[in-house]
Amino acid sequence: MDAAHPSGARRAALAFIFITVLIDVVSFGLIIPVLPHLVQQLNGGDTEHAAYWIGAFSFVFALIQFFTSPIQGALSDRFGRRPVILLSCLGLGLDFVFMALAPTLAWLMAGRIISAMTSASFTTANAYIADVTPPQDRAKSFGLIGAAFGLGFIIGPLIGGVLGDIDQRLPFWAAAALALANFLYGLVVLPESLPKEKRSARFDWRHAKPLGSIHLLRQYPQILGLAFVVFLANMAHYVYPSTFVLFADVRYGWGEREVGYVLAVVGVLSVVVNTLVVGRLVRRLGERRALVLGLACGVVGFTVYGFATSSWVFLIGMPISALWAVAQPATQALITREVGPEAQGRMQGALMSLVSLAGIAAPVMFAGTFGYFIGRRAPAYQPGAAFFLAAIVLAMALVIAILHAPRTKPVVV
Repeated sequence: MDAAHPSGARRAALAFIFITVLIDVVSFGLIIPVLPHLVQQLNGGDTEHAAYWIGAFSFVFALIQFFTSPIQGALSDRFGRRPVILLSCLGLGLDFVFMALAPTLAWLMAGRIISAMTSASFTTANAYIADVTPPQDRAKSFGLIGAAFGLGFIIGPLIGGVLGDIDQRLPFWAAAALALANFLYGLVVLPESLPKEKRSARFDWRHAKPLGSIHLLRQYPQILGLAFVVFLANMAHYVYPSTFVLFADVRYGWGEREVGYVLAVVGVLSVVVNTLVVGRLVRRLGERRALVLGLACGVVGFTVYGFATSSWVFLIGMPISALWAVAQPATQALITREVGPEAQGRMQGALMSLVSLAGIAAPVMFAGTFGYFIGRRAPAYQPGAAFFLAAIVLAMALVIAILHAPRTKPVVV
């Protein structure tokens, strides 16, 4: 299937990939409200050291993905998107079972390593969309994946918070059931998007190596600036999984249930932005201006979070921060315009390597900053320090986008 196929076939393929990504996001969302508190429990209840452990988990996850994501991208270019997505869903399901049974922090760490090695559905989904969507419609279609994330973060954390209030292990079992159901769903209904005649002639280990994958970006000098924006934006985004749950506990006294409710609101805002705003905004402004606007909103949102000593101020910052979601599909659309169908998987693998590279440093940086500024050695008690740091990182991405993003023309409507 490709962009030349009738629009009805493209819509059906996008519906399949939307549901696949949605179920994966829901399964991830289920464990978000409980994982940091489970780490805290296994660590004897120490919040400061739990923050450092969360940073270590994210560091290992990103390090493993840095090495495995290019392999997954190259495999999808050679053998198709479908088998890579299916293996990812199966691996996640088994990983959640592993973590549900974890009696120690070392066991949890092993679970994160398993999920890092197998997780590829989000990366390959981007290549899938590029396969079935013409260039002028890709920002809107990438926004559909953003909507799947948003909807998943409405359902997942909300249910996870409620289940976690009953038993901290229960969300892991629910996530395992969903991921394994997703594998069966994809096995039956998910179509292949990359026809054999458009696949790579062979599996190239040069592009499957992390540095070889990043070297692929050098073959497209026109997108190097955008690639660096991807790197910095994802680095800033790691402030959420690295600190949010413990931050909300320390500053506002929120437990699993309250965190689940707030993340559900985040999901609602994300769905609204990705379904109602992204397509219209990109058509009116063009991808470049939409990218700049989205990054600017992210900077403002993080700054508000850092200053928010009251929960209602934090909630005010959420709609502003939600508009950051415009930046990701705009960036993906700009990048995929420059890459042919035979290299989309490798390009997405290269970009995922950058995301993983950001994730190697960012969780330690943000969790360490949070832990330090709530600890005894801090010069001033400031739980929001990690959000200030994220705002600075995203501001750097904004400057690069202004200087290097290619200019595009808005679509006249």
